[in-house]
Amino acid sequence: MNENKEFKPYVPAEKITPEFTVTSIVMGIILAVVFGAANAYLGLRVGMTVSASIPAAVISMGVIRVIMKKNSILESNMVQTIGSAGESLAAGAIFTMPALFLWANEGLCDKPSLVEITLIALCGGILGVLFMVPLRNALIVKEHATLLYPEGTACADVLLAGEEGGSNASTVFSGMGLAALFKFVVDGLKVIPADVAMAFKSFKGEIGMEVYPALLGVGYIVGPRISSYMFVGSLVGWMVIIPLICLFGPDISLYPAKAGITIAELYADGGAAAIWSTYVKYIGAGAIATGGLISLIKSLPLIITTFRDSMKSMKGSKNTSTARTAQDLPMGAIFAGIAAMVLIIWFVPAIPVNFLGALIIVIFGFFFATVSSRMVGMIGSSNNPVSGMAIATLLIATFAIKASGDTGIKGMTGAIAIGSVICIVAAIAGDTSQDLKTGFLLGATPKKQQIGELIGIVASGLAIGGVLYLLDAAWGYGTAEVPAPQAGLMKMIVEGIMGGNLPWTLVFVGVFLALGLEILRIPVMPFAIGLYLPIYLNATIMIGGVVRLLMDSRKHVDEKTKEAQATDGTLFCAGMIAGEGLVGIALAILAVAGVGLGLSVDFGNIGGVVLMAVMILCLLKFSVWNKKKKA
Repeated sequence: MNENKEFKPYVPAEKITPEFTVTSIVMGIILAVVFGAANAYLGLRVGMTVSASIPAAVISMGVIRVIMKKNSILESNMVQTIGSAGESLAAGAIFTMPALFLWANEGLCDKPSLVEITLIALCGGILGVLFMVPLRNALIVKEHATLLYPEGTACADVLLAGEEGGSNASTVFSGMGLAALFKFVVDGLKVIPADVAMAFKSFKGEIGMEVYPALLGVGYIVGPRISSYMFVGSLVGWMVIIPLICLFGPDISLYPAKAGITIAELYADGGAAAIWSTYVKYIGAGAIATGGLISLIKSLPLIITTFRDSMKSMKGSKNTSTARTAQDLPMGAIFAGIAAMVLIIWFVPAIPVNFLGALIIVIFGFFFATVSSRMVGMIGSSNNPVSGMAIATLLIATFAIKASGDTGIKGMTGAIAIGSVICIVAAIAGDTSQDLKTGFLLGATPKKQQIGELIGIVASGLAIGGVLYLLDAAWGYGTAEVPAPQAGLMKMIVEGIMGGNLPWTLVFVGVFLALGLEILRIPVMPFAIGLYLPIYLNATIMIGGVVRLLMDSRKHVDEKTKEAQATDGTLFCAGMIAGEGLVGIALAILAVAGVGLGLSVDFGNIGGVVLMAVMILCLLKFSVWNKKKKA
């Protein structure tokens, strides 16, 4: 295409500038571990993660340009390339691997070893990069004009607007610091309750909010539309389904309640939360699984044409250029790396995958990596149906393993291991594509970026096992602190296929509820996640969405100012998410060590409402009321 031949990156190919330096590698590794750990904590609490590319970019600019007085845009790009890998790897790992801990806590198997978790994370991450690299010339270069890669382009724009790097970086750090303080007050000192709840005893419904900065930040980032669907899902669960269950069946005991305990006794013991965790959660699980499959089925024509077009593009896109901006990792090294990863998955005893599992990983891994790489170019990473891909792989893997005669816990752990690798492959392939698009626009060296991705994966892969073990030791998965919603769903799917011991009536209620929503053209996944998660959590996300709605709806502010303020708000919220995640992990360390910091003072629900108001005011301070420095 002529447009591609005429395209000139910001840094010309013939110009050599600092890029793959000690500074960029060290900063990138730190951010990969920090954002990987923070996103792991967030995903296990909320069931979703947020992109780390732009926060990593502004932090790198703040340090490199303002503190170190260096002017190297490619160095800043390398930092965000390495740093963002941690977030994507964490997203893939936490959606599946905690299921192994849940089975261990039930006494069905031993806990996964640190070696097993690390190897699964590293193999999935490295395969995700290696599967994507041969597609770079076809997707990033040849289709530059047609595949926009929204997040990658936005990250390039942020780096190009580097004159404001210092003030933007301070916004991220302010969010981190304030969120760390708020989290410590709530969960460390415990002077303010984590939940502000209002129970309607006669009605049996309940509503409330969690006083956490990360949830407010998530709501602001995802916006009012998605957050409202999530909140409505919770309203249906907690203010419709739970009261109906208590109304129609107070004197009966339904599966999976403990034998002999009636619904009335269950409610008297644990309130609406007990009914939700015993019954409503399974309805939500059915809805989420259906939503994931619906998104995959709707994307199927696009997936098939995407894969076909990618293969065609690869055949006709032999890269003969020797320019710096056209250099990729050599194909020999890529094939050797893929072979090594597959052999490790197959032969290393720590990974519970046999030859059939390794074959499934190679076939589906390459297919979904190709699909993910192209789809994020068209519709962005946020709309990439990774969860649907993971569910589809898990279904196929579980049925295949069951057909081979492995029906016990060995087959179940093998299915989760396969799903984990595929989930990480798809997430990393999408992230790598966005980063390479940023590099293409800026004039980075692709080979150095690809090595940077691998460094970020190794750094965060070595850390993720420790994070998962730490959170399990501190609170345990499936608890209020770390509900691990996606992993719980994957566990239910595998158990349902292998043993058929799920409360299928409740699951099918969720399935048909999801189908009804799809017919009405209401987005299924956010609604289903709202039904599957506690209302307190989704209410706080909704508050963040309302703040964003009010900011975007102002009549007497020009669009450019609103956009700048919204960007500041997003960076502040990204900082809040990272800050809370890091303090959450620090508190987990203290909990494991047996150190208690709680004070005897408790300000009650009033204190929670006041702290939420303070968090909202801080968000407004760093967005709407943030005074811009003149260029």
